Amino acid sequence: METTLDNIIKKHRETGGNVISLLQDTQEAFGYVPKEAVQYFSDTLGIAPSRFYGVATFYAQFRLKPRGKHVVTACCGTACHVQGAERLLNSVKLELKLEGNADMTADGLFTLEKVNCVGACGIAPVVIIDKKVVGKATADKLVKEIRAVKSASHEKK
Repeated sequence: METTLDNIIKKHRETGGNVISLLQDTQEAFGYVPKEAVQYFSDTLGIAPSRFYGVATFYAQFRLKPRGKHVVTACCGTACHVQGAERLLNSVKLELKLEGNADMTADGLFTLEKVNCVGACGIAPVVIIDKKVVGKATADKLVKEIRAVKSASHEKK
């Protein structure tokens, strides 16, 4: 990890360790921003960890924990909520065997994310599986899509 982080620091040395650039490249390298990376940058560059966390939590693009190979994004905005988004979310959780506040399956295959709006209110409720938009989503549609993704993932192994 340190070699990768040193290369990221070297790449951005001229910009004085631009926090956003460091975080972007770290996430690109690891799929998320590990706390060890934040501490390493802090120790190496003399920038307080709170500065990194402030930026990482302000911008929605940054993730502070690993994601599954496939991402299921459930819109819970007003239009989707009125059309039963929470019920769909529960169906997805059941299919993925997610309990409590867990958002990633035990095998690391899926991550379930709730977002405020995906901007597709006309086809609410909306769930995005990887980059495939499922509009006018139903529990049956979502289970079918998730199982297809699971099946395709297992075939690639």
